[in-house]
Amino acid sequence: MSKRTDTIRNLFAQSPPAMLSADNNPPEPRRVPAGAVRSMKESFSEIERENEALRARMAGGEQVVEVDPTLVDPSPFADRFEQADDTAFEALKQSIAERGQEIPVLLRVHGSSPGRYQTAFGHRRIRVARLLGRPVKAIVRSLSDDQLIVAQGLENSAREDLSFIERAVFAARLEAAGRSRVVIQQALAIDRAETSKLIAVAKAVPSELIHAIGKAPKVGRGRWQEFAELLQEKAAAKRVEELAALPAFVHADSDERFARALAVAKRREAVVPPPPQIVEIRDSAGQSVAEVRASERDVRVRLSKPTGNAFALFLTARLPELLEEFHASEPRQGNSKDH
Repeated sequence: MSKRTDTIRNLFAQSPPAMLSADNNPPEPRRVPAGAVRSMKESFSEIERENEALRARMAGGEQVVEVDPTLVDPSPFADRFEQADDTAFEALKQSIAERGQEIPVLLRVHGSSPGRYQTAFGHRRIRVARLLGRPVKAIVRSLSDDQLIVAQGLENSAREDLSFIERAVFAARLEAAGRSRVVIQQALAIDRAETSKLIAVAKAVPSELIHAIGKAPKVGRGRWQEFAELLQEKAAAKRVEELAALPAFVHADSDERFARALAVAKRREAVVPPPPQIVEIRDSAGQSVAEVRASERDVRVRLSKPTGNAFALFLTARLPELLEEFHASEPRQGNSKDH
């Protein structure tokens, strides 16, 4: 039996079917962590064991009923972002249209609306049933809010198809709704430290920007944390906000939107030095004889021809004397300021 099945059995007095899944196919075993080795044969064996367990439990009284999908409301704790172009949903719709709904959804009776239900998981199959005008096959259980959250989170965690930012927003929403960190950890199958990191990112990135970027399925925790830190700078946040309003950004896919937003947040505006101060020096006849250009780096004097070379030699010879005269004048200038 899989770890997910064992965990859910401990949460509920009645263990749920292992085949309960948010897709129309039996769930695959949890992805193997890096460094672990598991053969294809072992993976298929695990799926078959869960299928056999499902058949046994359903034979023992796990009742599947048909429910009008228009009577089913979403979970009060949303964990997914809406997608305008969801190829996975279209594939699911085609599968159910051709083969029927093979895997039931998990529902609970709505606590405040008699005759209605709320979804623990199976939102997309319920949506397909509405579109096809069919009843949805479901298992209905009595679940508290915490039990619904954990069942919903464990299903998504087992399939590993929630992106990092979807998990982060889900965790932050649960905390905002007053759920304990323990429940959040159980729902997402993570430890305390990971829970804190998820919530910190969700709080640091404005919700409008998160939804403008979307689920970014290929973007992990590291880059989201980097992005969140960069946004603490007001100039970076402003640049990303302006980028998100551009049509080219809106029409890119979610991962590309994140990449563009991160690049803009990283970009440091070049510090443009003030233009140099230019003073033109003219002789008594009004002819330009020199140009003094003062910048933050230095002061340059450009002498005009034809007398420029001779005047440069004369000025060079007089510079020590002029410098002494300048230093001698400094105290008097300071005294005049004091008076």
